[in-house]
Amino acid sequence: MVELALILPLFLSLLLGIIVLGIGVFYQQQVTNAAREAARYASVNSGTSICPTVSRLDPKGTDGLSGRAGATGAYQPLSYTRCDAPDASWPSMVGRARSLIFGFNPNSLRVAACWSGYVTNTPAPGYYDAPPPDTDPNVAGQQWAPCTIAGQDPTLDPAQIACDSGLVGSTVDTSSDISERQGLTVGNRVTAFACYVWTPPLAGFLLIPQQVTLRGVITEPIQRQQ
Repeated sequence: MVELALILPLFLSLLLGIIVLGIGVFYQQQVTNAAREAARYASVNSGTSICPTVSRLDPKGTDGLSGRAGATGAYQPLSYTRCDAPDASWPSMVGRARSLIFGFNPNSLRVAACWSGYVTNTPAPGYYDAPPPDTDPNVAGQQWAPCTIAGQDPTLDPAQIACDSGLVGSTVDTSSDISERQGLTVGNRVTAFACYVWTPPLAGFLLIPQQVTLRGVITEPIQRQQ
């Protein structure tokens, strides 16, 4: 009895800690898979799809090679429409990410995306959707510009991005959602960020925190749909 009284608390503490850790790992995998599904969905449903998942920047520009905010010309493939848009919190992309959630309420998962690409000041300032360096003699000085969420590059330090209601509104894009311009590859990429604020069982016991924010980040190149 004395031995049992001494050993049982330690054994139960170890057992319960392993169970909570396992649940956390499982939920982290769920969040990462959700980010992967969101990135894949946005990548495939690009500007040439019937209902594209779009960035905040439109694929427009007077030269047909790169976009420029406020330009009067436009790149308008026949199928392009701002269908699954950030203004509506990307219902199709987010719905796809949440559709595979198991083990917690899918509506508790927050999802956002941002689009990155090359920018250049040649042939004119402020152009996005530029091709990669050394691929087009008419465009020079391209630089890769990462998009941001809540002021952070999600591929570098996602832990600095808060998982709150302002997530979608904090995205800043540096490219549109197209994969090419008149046959010229532009190298745009979409980064999906998913997060979930988890309250572990036995929170406050065995040094288990009251809340744990789980995050997942996946980046995919933009693909063309016929």
